[in-house]
Amino acid sequence: MRVAVIGGGPGGLYAAALLKRLDPTREITVWERNAPDDTFGFGVVLSDETLGGIEHADPVVYAALQDEFVRWDDIDIVHRGVRHTSGGHGFAALGRRRLLEILHERCRSLGVELRFREQAPPAGELMTAYDLVVAADGVHSLTRAAYAEVFGRSVEEHRCRYIWLAADFAFDAFRFEIAETEHGVMQLHGYPYAADASTVIVEMREEVWRAAGFADLDEQESVERCAKIFADALDGRSLGSNKSAWTTFRTVVNDRWSHRNLVLLGDAAHTAHFSIGSGTKLAVEDALALAACLEEHVGLPAALGAYEEERRPVVASTQRAARASLEWFENLTRYLDQPSRQFAFNLLTRSRRVTHDNLRLRDTHFTAAVEREFGCPPGTPPMFTPLRLRGLTLRNRVVVSPMDMYSAVDGVPGDFHLVHLGARALGGAGLVMTEMVCVSAEGRITPGCAGLYTGRQAEAWRRITDFVHTQAPGTAIGVQLGHSGRKGSTKLMWEGIDEPLEDGNWPLVAASPIPYKPESQTPRELSRAQLTDLREQFTAAAWRAARGGFDLLELHCAHGYLLSGFLSPLTNRRTDAYGGSLARRLRFPLEVFDAVRAVWPEERPMTVRISATDWAEGGTTGDDAVEVARAFAAHGADAVDVSTGQVVPDERPEYGRSYQTPYADRIRHETGIPVIAVGAISSWDDVNSLILAGRTDLCALARPHLYDPHWTLHAAAEQGYEGPGVAWPMPYRAGSRRPQTGRTDAPKPRLTLGT
Repeated sequence: MRVAVIGGGPGGLYAAALLKRLDPTREITVWERNAPDDTFGFGVVLSDETLGGIEHADPVVYAALQDEFVRWDDIDIVHRGVRHTSGGHGFAALGRRRLLEILHERCRSLGVELRFREQAPPAGELMTAYDLVVAADGVHSLTRAAYAEVFGRSVEEHRCRYIWLAADFAFDAFRFEIAETEHGVMQLHGYPYAADASTVIVEMREEVWRAAGFADLDEQESVERCAKIFADALDGRSLGSNKSAWTTFRTVVNDRWSHRNLVLLGDAAHTAHFSIGSGTKLAVEDALALAACLEEHVGLPAALGAYEEERRPVVASTQRAARASLEWFENLTRYLDQPSRQFAFNLLTRSRRVTHDNLRLRDTHFTAAVEREFGCPPGTPPMFTPLRLRGLTLRNRVVVSPMDMYSAVDGVPGDFHLVHLGARALGGAGLVMTEMVCVSAEGRITPGCAGLYTGRQAEAWRRITDFVHTQAPGTAIGVQLGHSGRKGSTKLMWEGIDEPLEDGNWPLVAASPIPYKPESQTPRELSRAQLTDLREQFTAAAWRAARGGFDLLELHCAHGYLLSGFLSPLTNRRTDAYGGSLARRLRFPLEVFDAVRAVWPEERPMTVRISATDWAEGGTTGDDAVEVARAFAAHGADAVDVSTGQVVPDERPEYGRSYQTPYADRIRHETGIPVIAVGAISSWDDVNSLILAGRTDLCALARPHLYDPHWTLHAAAEQGYEGPGVAWPMPYRAGSRRPQTGRTDAPKPRLTLGT
């Protein structure tokens, strides 16, 4: 096999070395357009996981790296002159130039041909002359650009400018320092990579960079200005550069990583923001996977397919974490007023890779101090601290999210609802929410949706609230009121979600006469008189809910249902006083809110669920969501339940763990109103992390409560918590400890004999 490698960075070099080591008969050539000692960074950080892969694949390279590494455990966060240190993290770094030297030496010893100061021939020529072409030519890959339509590339630039610099001393920790200047906020990321050297990255938003005059400075002037701004962190020392230039980070994503005998590797295939680790780490791991797949699979197509299948989910997960981290730093000003220790915790957990639980294992004293300042009683996880909304005190921060059950008959909740909601109330959550309860028969989504538009329905709900208050004292139950709007008159979920009924349809109404899907029924645009009637339907349902014993009422203004349809510019095309600007689109939902608040008991809280983004071009934006939340808060909302999407069928959500939380986080910090976070929050560790970091006040979980009705009780048991934040029902107390399983403590081998 003849192999061409385009790009002599760590990924390309390591791939060449591995491929040659695994099969010495391979003819491998590496093209690098720069000189051997040219490098445009300073230090490289590698994880223990990556080093383990190197150790098994090439002990020679591993041994050479081990001799060079600088290791440390601490992270320092300096916020408004206060430094907090968190330990137990474990880092290993070395100079990028030294890493390249080690890989050059290894490639030469194995017989790899290295061609420096030479531009590689066009990829098309190499694909004809070689059996395999590895494109490792970085974030600005010419190879990827030449085949952009094949790879389906996406390159997104972000909001911050940054510059790679160096200090001639070693930080004693990974250091984050925040500078609040007259021009705006700037941050320093610094870490040692040798006994006498550190990498220093200075970063700030584009508008701050321009206001500070960096756009008009040359390289040396920028270096001197950065050293002056961060003089305390540098102890008055100067900074050095190496062809350093201000740049914006680019997130690279490709739909495909290979084309015939051409394969992308490292930054050519994908990038991850430097704030969560090194792109070198991903490139080295790519090289390990590519070499392994070529050994394990017969034929190049199978090997390249296996390589992409193995690496793509790992990279996608890393890129999600990287996006969360870079967006945290882009929006750093949002968190500056947090207490300094909570700010430090928030920074450490920003990417969701580090969580409350593993940070507690790494540094018990630091995490305990954050909990103490937050107000956690001794031995109390953050999720079991109480929260007061008006006259209602929730004993913990867990909410059973509203989930449509489609199991009512004529809008009347029956035994299924009693068991469903009752079981979850017994399961320990602080607040249990009903599904969307419809304010009229015409406002149902499906024939199986529950309602509160008749006395019989109200009596049935009273049976359920009485059960919760009697059998699960301390658990609150809330009702979510809504109207389906243009998304009504459809089949039950398991018969065809959002598909119109084949018969028995009822007429639909909406802000504008726009069907949800092409095959959906077209709704009638609501007249002024009909708006008045609808408002009265909501108030009548709220009055019944109050008499029915509900502790909290949530107005459903999300997911494309009727009130949400007024808020989104994609679904509200009205030309009267209820359409047009955001203020006009808010008018009817606020009128409904005011009418409901007027009949809802003063001491009981009201919340509003919103879709903070439509995940579609031209729809509701994050900026809009802040204004919507601020408007409802001004009208008396006690909290905003922040969901996203489901407004238009062609949405493109960015799914991932707790993927909707950033919208709640933003609303909380920019408006000051309490928020409920939802969306793929599935572990008690996530709940603790989000609460303690100050990103949300409550966490609503849906699917986890379908999987385990006693999710909150089990979360308490697994954390060894037995305080007032949760209570096992007396008949269930015998089950409050995890059942025993088979033996797992068999003696381990103490001696391994050689052969």
